[in-house]
Amino acid sequence: MLLQGTLEMLVLRTLLLEPMHGWGIAQRVEQISGGVFAVQQGSLYPALQRMKRRGWITAGWRTTENNRRARYYELTAAGRRQLDIERATWEQASTAVNLVLA
Repeated sequence: MLLQGTLEMLVLRTLLLEPMHGWGIAQRVEQISGGVFAVQQGSLYPALQRMKRRGWITAGWRTTENNRRARYYELTAAGRRQLDIERATWEQASTAVNLVLA
């Protein structure tokens, strides 16, 4: 499960920790969320390309810990700013939903 509109925010937050390849991003999101959020490859890679076009991330080929070549994604300064915006929007929306539900 992944809430609509949260994928980019979760990816940006994951890349704040360190540069990662796509599979690693998906695994980290699932791990940190306790298995609640599963990132599908069919959603992840188009989102990574969108974020790259927007200048939020960069990409480059590196060797993985398993000695394979993979494209690693890294957060840019613009991506950090966007993450701040996404967080603020999420906090405002989730607070409002909680008020309605209470």
